[in-house]
Amino acid sequence: MNDHIHLRKAEGKWVIRTDSAVLGETLNAIELTEGSRDPVIYFPREDVAMVMFDKSDKTTACPFKGEASYYSIVGVNGTLKDAAWSYESPREGLEAIAGYLAFAPDVTKVGQY
Repeated sequence: MNDHIHLRKAEGKWVIRTDSAVLGETLNAIELTEGSRDPVIYFPREDVAMVMFDKSDKTTACPFKGEASYYSIVGVNGTLKDAAWSYESPREGLEAIAGYLAFAPDVTKVGQY
């Protein structure tokens, strides 16, 4: 793992929501810090309402984390395109986030409770 990426258990209860719905709650979130960027909270899929997610065609590649797959959130107020991403097979040292979801902060709200 690259020295500028750090994982740790995100203590406490975390909730992911949009303006119209709670998408998930977890006590098992992982915080990923990459360099000087803001930390990103990753949620395990079993704690997220995956029925509201459609996998999109979008993928991106990070030289440190690997290839990310994207998901759109489908709700009563419409679709939030590519609002979540997941590393299905992250690079060595980051296996803990495999299959977890992270969320775009401009369209979702991640909070600790």
